[in-house]
Amino acid sequence: MRCEVIAVGTELLLGQIVDTNSSYIGGQLASSGIDCMVQTKVGDNHDRMADALRGALARADAVIMCGGLGPTQDDITREVIADVLGVELETRDDLTERISAMFGTHGRSMPKNNLRQAMVPAGGKPIPVQPGTAPGLCCTRGDGKVVYAVPGVPWEMKAMIDEFVIGDLRNRAGLSSVITSRVIGTWGQSESGLAELLADEIVRLDSDGGATLAFLASGMDGLKIRVTAKAESADAAERIVNDEVDRVRSIIGDDLIFGYDDDTIESVVLDLCRSQGLRLGIAESLTGGLIGQRLTAVPGASEVVAGSIVSYSDQAKQNILGLEAGCDAISDAAVRSMAEGAASVLRADCAVAVTGVAGPAPVGDHQPGTVFMATIVDGATESFNVNWPFDRQRIREFTTITVLNQLRRRLAGRAT
Repeated sequence: MRCEVIAVGTELLLGQIVDTNSSYIGGQLASSGIDCMVQTKVGDNHDRMADALRGALARADAVIMCGGLGPTQDDITREVIADVLGVELETRDDLTERISAMFGTHGRSMPKNNLRQAMVPAGGKPIPVQPGTAPGLCCTRGDGKVVYAVPGVPWEMKAMIDEFVIGDLRNRAGLSSVITSRVIGTWGQSESGLAELLADEIVRLDSDGGATLAFLASGMDGLKIRVTAKAESADAAERIVNDEVDRVRSIIGDDLIFGYDDDTIESVVLDLCRSQGLRLGIAESLTGGLIGQRLTAVPGASEVVAGSIVSYSDQAKQNILGLEAGCDAISDAAVRSMAEGAASVLRADCAVAVTGVAGPAPVGDHQPGTVFMATIVDGATESFNVNWPFDRQRIREFTTITVLNQLRRRLAGRAT
């Protein structure tokens, strides 16, 4: 089964919106054993959309169009599908009633424009999953090739893809095997470094079969290793994946692994603090509150986080955190003082602190990317510095995950 994805919207071509939908759909197809051969972006133009769809149908067995199902005049995906399939659009009374009822639940009357969303190419059918006002479409051509249309709103798209489209594609392809994946979250080694550590294992898997490994660089969320296996049953696939996860762990070591699957560095740090009865304090300079924001975005963070002090100016470092006047605010001594000040002021059991230069300009003799970090556990302060060769945003993001990972390592050692 070969599938292509067409993302619809002029805003995608102009860079006003990042096309995360195609990425999500591609991932779901891959994990379901369906080949995604080509992904295309096209603006809201009838002729160009039709050309894209005809080209996709010439190459693939199935096409997923994402976007262009709204009620406005530039939402023309329905018209394009009908044109390419050579059929008329028909208004479905059941969809009209469903859409109207959705407006009624909010105490509003349905604008006439929304009637366009009740139109379906003749011979097609609406996708039964409809979380919003836009029905999805499933239209099968005479030769068995199928076109799906899903909304561009991510949560609506995901519901239709997960709850209908993937299953329908697998049924059409006659796929009975089960594909299972697990994700290993790592930090502290580059993608090439991980590939080198796992080189012999990758060669073994290529030779013997079983699971497959893929590296996913995810910025502030770490460098992930996805372990995937296919088998005739869910239990068999899960056994293969779990065995390979254990092999990878034994090769690269727990020091690099911060978590699995949905774990984030923040959730892991919070869980470790919670299990050990520790309160966490934060002192930030160049990250400007990013560390605190990431931690407090996790439900239940209030049980652990005592507070975050964003001491962006030297005066704030001195007045709030006790940095001595005359001490270089971008130094090992400063970051240690910041961590100790945060632990004291916030009455925290452990703490993290960061200071440095995010750029783009240097500060005094300090070049952009110069960063000092510190952690406190059991009253002991440990500090280190890095020189990031990145842009301002990545310096801030990589500093955040690095200092939290250092705290994780210390807390994990404390637990044992």
